[in-house]
Order: sequence, then C-alpha cells, then structure tokens
Amino acid sequence: MGEAILDQSRDSVEPKGSMTGSCGNKIETCDLHLQQSDGAVEETCKISGTDTLDKGYMEYGCSHYRRRCRIRAPCCNEVFDCRHCHNEAKNNLKVDQKLRHDIPRHQVKMIICSLCGTEQEVQQICANCGVCMGRYFCGICKLLDDDTSKGQYHCIGCGICRIGGRENFFHCSKCRCCYANVLRNSHPCIEGAMHHDCPVCFEYLFESRNDVIVMPCGHTIHRNCLEEMQEHSQFACPLCSKSVCDMSKVWEKFDMEIAATPMPESFQNMMVWILCNDCGTTAEVPFHIVAHKCPNCKSYNTRRTRG
Repeated sequence: MGEAILDQSRDSVEPKGSMTGSCGNKIETCDLHLQQSDGAVEETCKISGTDTLDKGYMEYGCSHYRRRCRIRAPCCNEVFDCRHCHNEAKNNLKVDQKLRHDIPRHQVKMIICSLCGTEQEVQQICANCGVCMGRYFCGICKLLDDDTSKGQYHCIGCGICRIGGRENFFHCSKCRCCYANVLRNSHPCIEGAMHHDCPVCFEYLFESRNDVIVMPCGHTIHRNCLEEMQEHSQFACPLCSKSVCDMSKVWEKFDMEIAATPMPESFQNMMVWILCNDCGTTAEVPFHIVAHKCPNCKSYNTRRTRG
C-alpha cells in the first residue's frame, strides 16, 4: 500500500573528525553535512563530548524534543520549549480564533539555555556556560535535539529536517517530498504529492509528525487515517476513488453473490453505463442490484453514469 515518507539528500559530503570547543573540551563530530544548493551552503552537525558539553544531557526538553534550550517565538515574543509546544498552545480552542497562528520556524533567532538561562542567538554551544544545547543542530531549521537516535538530517529539497536516516530515503523533485528507498522506481509521481492536507483529518501532511504513506494511486495520507478507513470498510482513495489495496479476493465474493442472486426477468436485459474508478474504463454492462463489474480490469469499484 505504500511506505512511510521521509528523505535522503544524495549530494552530501560527510567528513569524520574532531574539533575543539570554546570551553576546551574535545567535541567528537559524528556527522557534518555540507550541502550546496542554489549557491547556499547548509550545515547540520551531530556532536558529543565530555564534562561541560554533556552536562544535563537528556534531562531537559519537552514531549517533542530532548534538548537543553528553549526558543523565543519571533511571532509573539513568548518563550516555549519548541515550535510544536508553541503551535499547540497558540492553536488551542480556548484561544481567540483571530489570534491563532503557527510559528515561522526558520525565523527563530533567539534561544535560552536551559542550564544557565542565558538568552542568545541560535547556536549549538551556549555562549555563557559552554554546554552543548543539542547534539543534533541545524542552522537552517533552527533545530536542536539531544536524541540523535531518530536519525535526523536536513533535506535541501524539502527545506526542513527529517528523521529516519539520510541513507534510507530519497527526494523526488516532482512530488517535492521524500520517500523510502523502496519506492524509488515504483511510486507514481504526483506534483506536490505531500503539499496538501490529509484527506481524512485535514492535517498538513508535509510537516506532519505522524507516519504518512503513499497509496497505489500516488496520493498520500496518514497511515493511521488509512487504517481507520479500512476498519470501517472503506477501501478507496478519498481523493480519486481508486482501490488502496488488492481487492481481488473481495471481487471473487462479489462474483459468487451476483451468481447466487439472479435478477427478475423484467431486469435481465437491462443495460447501464459505468465508469471504473480503478482503470478509468467506460462500458455498458448488464444491470445488477449488487454491483457492476468492469469488463476491462474485473473490478467492482465502479460507478453508474447513465442508463
């Protein structure tokens, strides 16, 4: 039915090495990605160290990120643990609808160290106490995170950081989103496939933190939304009505039910026109009260158009 969506950037350079921080502790560089796109160099890095650098490691943060800093929202000038905490607070139903808003993530300029309370420009090492505020750091997304087990990396094509490991995903320039490698040569390309709301819950898929999958038709949807649809016997894409899984066994049951339910004599010669949602065939077929079978692909996922 599809695979979870994320990304990989194929033209990255990943040197290994070490450097020395301003506090004198040795910083081990796990990954340093330098990517060139439209003349702009983007840098993300993952570091770990000792003593001052590791002070408070995994002890601070929120339910979304473990990190040793908070952010000052440029939109409302308030302090939050992360952008998700801001968005949840500012889009709460108790907030006046006119005042609801999301934080412009790339415009965050100031952060506050959780250990010493120093407010400073976005950076990985606290300018005052020298602690590493996040082992993963992206200067473009202004993202810091101590939990590097997520496999964070920045995708230039998407323009945001993603999780799952750079080596496991690729970016499709037509779909303008990232897919698992298993879909590299098999996914149907749809312009801006991820740049729309989930057709079930209406959350914007491109920035969603929930698993997203690609249906056989190429449209995208939250995995849990699709599973909930199937629990209620809904097996067609909400956008184009094509089947979202192999329905051959179901069609066999339709064959048996139709064979066991002959139409009254007055309806036996009645013909109707149908459109197949799966293959797009338009055809004239015998009328039946149960369903109408596509003569081309043998699907019963059809709709009556006239007759």
